[in-house]
Amino acid sequence: MPVRAPGPRLFHFSTKLKHISAVVHAHGKASNIALNLTPFVDMMTILVTFLLMVFSASGEILRAHQGLEMPTAAQQAKLQQAPIIIVTETQISVLIQDPDSAMPVMKDVAVVQSILENPPPTLKIDALHEILKATYDSIHNDVESGNDKHIGKDELAACSREQEGLPPILDELGHVKHWCPDGLAIVQADKKTDARIISMIVNTARQAGFDKLLFAIKYSGEGPR
Repeated sequence: MPVRAPGPRLFHFSTKLKHISAVVHAHGKASNIALNLTPFVDMMTILVTFLLMVFSASGEILRAHQGLEMPTAAQQAKLQQAPIIIVTETQISVLIQDPDSAMPVMKDVAVVQSILENPPPTLKIDALHEILKATYDSIHNDVESGNDKHIGKDELAACSREQEGLPPILDELGHVKHWCPDGLAIVQADKKTDARIISMIVNTARQAGFDKLLFAIKYSGEGPR
């Protein structure tokens, strides 16, 4: 096959476009009908990636992170959308859902080794507390005002039951169907995480207002669910 000089060949390979070009030239107008498909391909790629990150067919809200292997357990319950404290072998981070955006925001707060070498005397990780406190205030205000744009109606109903001293509604397996997001956070920690780190994270979260902590695990498939 002969090597040709680079250039537009859209009309050369498409009979229909050749016809369009001929009609345009017949009317004495300039023709520039070459289509650049690259922006359309880029747009579709971004859209598909966005949908895959936001939605999941199985309803999972956690993602795998490098250097993190969650512990296994024989019992499990359904997790709920909430701020996620992520502890890998090296880093402590927080994944927060921005109420004004569909994309969550990841913030690194501390290095594990540094915290172990210089543990805070109050067992409170200041950088983590600052982020969690601001997040708690935002969620608490939305719950208090009944803002169903940021908080789901089922979650607001769960908050009403909690304020009235009523037990949460359970599903057929005996798991809580909906937690009140006020004071709810998820801890996603590597199974080898030092117990001192977990203790400091729990203490920091409680001081920031998050007294309901769910620990993410891998279900072993054994025992009652």
